[in-house]
Amino acid sequence: MHISEGVLSPQVLACGAALTAAGLALGLRSLKNERLMTVGLMASAFFVASLVHVPLGPGSVHLILNGLLGMLLGWAAFPAIFTALILQAVLFQFGGITLLGVNTFTMALPAVLCGLALRPLLRREGRVRLLAAFACGFLSVAGAALLTALALAWTDEGFVQSARILLVAHLPVMALEGLISAFALSFLARVRPEVLTLFSDRS
Repeated sequence: MHISEGVLSPQVLACGAALTAAGLALGLRSLKNERLMTVGLMASAFFVASLVHVPLGPGSVHLILNGLLGMLLGWAAFPAIFTALILQAVLFQFGGITLLGVNTFTMALPAVLCGLALRPLLRREGRVRLLAAFACGFLSVAGAALLTALALAWTDEGFVQSARILLVAHLPVMALEGLISAFALSFLARVRPEVLTLFSDRS
């Protein structure tokens, strides 16, 4: 879901940079020393999962795992995603340095909001937790696709059709991410239940 360099207007780029700066400030403020390893692992998972791109107009389709990051990291998903995007831009020229703000914001904000909104259900056990995890994965990708589409549409009316295609093309990705999030959370609940203690925190 990376947008290519030279596509967005300076106004959209500046807005994305400012919003991401605010998200990074909140994320770093909530980040505790004992959670650094979890944040690093999740940033690595995001980095690897989103390396395989299927080009689609000015953007691309790929796994994101932002919903999983939103569930487990809260606002710390912002610095995790930002760090991974920097490495992708520098090492593989995915996205771009000028687009770090927009790309980070479009992927991180929906994930954080979904994780926080669904946290009461994620605290519960059994089917309710699995459904909440699926919803978090699905809706986080849906939100990221919507924000990316809006960034394209606000840049130029000529990108409106590309924005629509982007949304439709990510429908299968939304479902797949929901399943991955539910499976991953179920697995973690069995083997590393201490990771889920975030659900009772404010971060």
